[in-house]
Amino acid sequence: MLQGTLKENYRRKIMYDKIELRIPLTIEAAASLRAGDMVYLTGEIYTARDAAHQRLFDDILAGRQLPFDFNGAVVYYAGPCPAKPGKPIGSVGPTTAGRMDKFSPLLIEQGLRFMIGKGLRDQTVIDKMVEHGGIYFAAIGGAAALMAKCVVNAEIIAYPELGTEAVRKLEVKDFPAIVAIDSRGVNYYDIGRKKYEVVS
Repeated sequence: MLQGTLKENYRRKIMYDKIELRIPLTIEAAASLRAGDMVYLTGEIYTARDAAHQRLFDDILAGRQLPFDFNGAVVYYAGPCPAKPGKPIGSVGPTTAGRMDKFSPLLIEQGLRFMIGKGLRDQTVIDKMVEHGGIYFAAIGGAAALMAKCVVNAEIIAYPELGTEAVRKLEVKDFPAIVAIDSRGVNYYDIGRKKYEVVS
């Protein structure tokens, strides 16, 4: 009996070590993820930092057409470096997600449920994620060059006048990320902190 249990746990560990997700993501796929899961994303993701978020926010308020379909889309908080010759993109590391917090609730309401960045999120954003079944993924900090190797193709699709902060559509393969906050609102940052809290 014990041997069978160990084998089952081993199989589950292998399965959880590499969760492969295809984009666009579905609500069902998001609901199956748990805070702390390591995932690998394949498909199209969109880069958008502060300036692009301001523009998306303004477009929604003005009733203008958005540059891409929010349904199932994944937005990466990043402003890539210029590409070297023969490469689709330069280094593309994550931006601090908190800088997008003032825009995110409205964007989530409009269907943009899946985000990649680094660092903590405001509780208002987390509440909206839970309400709409969203996921916040954390990209691996300090590995911008490695992230670029996962990008197969890149093109500017909106706000080209923003330069580095223009919205880009990236075709990615096995892009690594960690589920930092899952669709139930469980926060992996909180879990990690509590492991090292000193009980007085």
